[in-house]
Order: sequence, then C-alpha cells, then structure tokens
Amino acid sequence: MIISTEEISTINDDLASKQPKQIIKYALEKFDNIAISFSGAEDVVLIDLALKAGKNIQVFSLDTGRLHPETYAFIETVRKHYNIDIELISPKTEDLEPFVKEKGLFSFYEDGHQQCCGVRKIKPLRRRLTTAQAWITGQRKDQSPGTRQSIDVFELDSGFTGIDEQLYKFNPLANWSSEDVWNYIKMFDVPFNPLHQKGFISIGCEPCTRAVLPNQHEREGRWWWENEGGKECGLHASNIISKS
Repeated sequence: MIISTEEISTINDDLASKQPKQIIKYALEKFDNIAISFSGAEDVVLIDLALKAGKNIQVFSLDTGRLHPETYAFIETVRKHYNIDIELISPKTEDLEPFVKEKGLFSFYEDGHQQCCGVRKIKPLRRRLTTAQAWITGQRKDQSPGTRQSIDVFELDSGFTGIDEQLYKFNPLANWSSEDVWNYIKMFDVPFNPLHQKGFISIGCEPCTRAVLPNQHEREGRWWWENEGGKECGLHASNIISKS
C-alpha cells in the first residue's frame, strides 16, 4: 500500500483530534501487516487499547541482551497478563560478536551510544520492519523536547523501509502526557515495569539507564554521560532527520 504525501497529511489531520483507542482501531483496520513495538509503560497501554478494540495484534520487543532483569520479567508478565505472543528480536551473532570483540562491553561510555545501539537495536529493528507495512509506537511529544515535540499521529517513517518499500508509523499517544499514561495504567490496572517504582521513568538497557531525581525530565536518565542533545538511539531516526 502506497499512500501519497497529501493523503498522509489528510489522515494525520483527521486523526490528530482523535483519542488513542480510535487511532489504534483505524491503524489496525487500515493495515493488515502492522505491529506494536513494546518496551515501556506507554506500549502496554497500546496493547491494552488494541485488545479492547477487539483486534488481533502483532507485538514485538527488542532484546538487546543488556536489558534489566526486571524488564525481562516484565515482558513475561505482559505476555501472560494479556495471553499474547511477544516476538523477541535479538541482534545477529555475526553483528554482535565482532563488535564486542573489538570494542568490549562498555565502549559507549567513551565513544557514545550510537554504535552499540546500531548493533543491538537498529539492525534488529530494521530486519523486523522490512516485513511490515506499518508499526505503532508509544512516542509522546513531551518525552523529549529536543526531538519529539513535533511528531505526528500518523507519518511516513523516513528512517526505515517496510514491505512495500515504504513504512508508516502511528503514534497514538503523541498528544498524551506522562500523567495521562499513568492515569490510564492505574485506572485499568495495566501491568508496568517495577523499575518505575524505583525512580526509573524512561527505561532502556541496564548500563545506559538510571533513575532520575525529582523534577528531572524522564530522558535525563538515558545516556546521562552525554550532552543534552537528541536523546535518541535511532529507533525513531525520522525525528532527527526531520530537523536536519
């Protein structure tokens, strides 16, 4: 399915005022081959909403090999809670082993996180998305003021290519705040990562994530040793591309 730039703009304008459940329902009706990317609290809200919309869903999660033990347990909790399959996507051995042999296990503290994320996240994600028409993410505008404040509810993903040589991305929670997400989690008893109760807000790989202090922005716990520039690993490369 190829959607023109004009159609994308029209669809986005129409969906921008809709509630997340309506957006997800539209996404799942529009595309047969579409998947939810699952890692954090927002993504479980997406799963909950999709199931309430009465739709079968594909869910995948990136297993970088460096996640917190609590995160691995959380993935299993979500799988059992919703009785769904969660496809775990891991880096290929031929990519990971040479990288670790050359750079070691903690090169990102010296060289920056991009190369490690490229091997452990971006390549596996690219491999998964080449088999999809579209994907659904938990991005919110207030997550990262430097890179996400302008994200659309529906967009062409210029960072990756899907099965039709184009890939579309839905961000149903784009206009929600963190408070909106947690209100939903509490109201509907949605499972969440126990690390959130220990001060972790945005949770990535264990060596690259730490708890934040009160009143610190959630992304300050990610790659804290780097500057305050774009706190992105590359999963949402279009956020950065659109600003260059």
